[in-house]
Amino acid sequence: MLDLSIIIVNWNAKDLLTRCLQCVESTVKKISYETFVVDNASTDGSQEMVRRDFPNVKLIANEGNVGFATANNQAMKVSEGRYVLLLNSDAFVKENTIDAMVAFMDEHPEAGMAGCKLLYGDGSLQPSCATFPTLTTEIIIALGLDKLFPKSSLFGKYLMTDWDYNDTRDVDAILGAFMLVRADLIPKVGMMDEGFFMYSEEVDWCYRFKDAGWKILFYPGVECIHLWGGSSNAVKGETLLRLYRSRVRFFRKHYGKLSALCLKFILSMYASVRVSAFTLLALIGKGSQSKQKQSAYYTLLRSIPGF
Repeated sequence: MLDLSIIIVNWNAKDLLTRCLQCVESTVKKISYETFVVDNASTDGSQEMVRRDFPNVKLIANEGNVGFATANNQAMKVSEGRYVLLLNSDAFVKENTIDAMVAFMDEHPEAGMAGCKLLYGDGSLQPSCATFPTLTTEIIIALGLDKLFPKSSLFGKYLMTDWDYNDTRDVDAILGAFMLVRADLIPKVGMMDEGFFMYSEEVDWCYRFKDAGWKILFYPGVECIHLWGGSSNAVKGETLLRLYRSRVRFFRKHYGKLSALCLKFILSMYASVRVSAFTLLALIGKGSQSKQKQSAYYTLLRSIPGF
């Protein structure tokens, strides 16, 4: 049996995918592994690049964008490793990162999942662990208190920004950019919930692993560069819709309909305030970005009742 199955879901990110695959091939030296790229109907030549430049990679070429959860499940169903690593196409592993993480999991049989330290492209720390979301954390985020007081044990709790990420910990959830999973547990816990097209699917998966009694460990001994959020601060309407639709679905699934309804109310207040703020900024001539954000949050506000 192979030690590891690496699964990379891609959608129109050819250059990032190339770098991601190059990092895997040049740094994994101590374990046996296979690599899958599940491409969600990219139109930028990603599939041709994989076939040409990485002939050993197993390519699953979808005819449409089936989403993150479904794409990962496609590869998991045919994977042969003792462990499965979900790796983003914009995540670039460093020397010994994957080898050390597999060894770490071998040394911790109580762990169902593990994640490593993630860094932004400039080398700064990227928060990659979180507590499970609650109505309290959603109110804190809506009020911006997590940004104002990131080092507070109360307001920084959700993304654990009160922590320096320098010690091994059992956490609630880890970011799906680098998620190492014990493969023999997947049939028992279940694969990723394909009802989540994008966002919250990894939190849902972590919730189910924890609910089944398995630890999710963060290990700071090795690092991975992850460019998520580092290239653009633009707010896109479709991104917001997917993010919060998935969040409401998570609340409904795990906390019940009443909690989901309360979350929708919180989100409505959150979106209303931002629509007003960006409308004001647009009126006083703060540029097209304010108008784009105004439109995005207005679309979110209108859509929340149907979540």
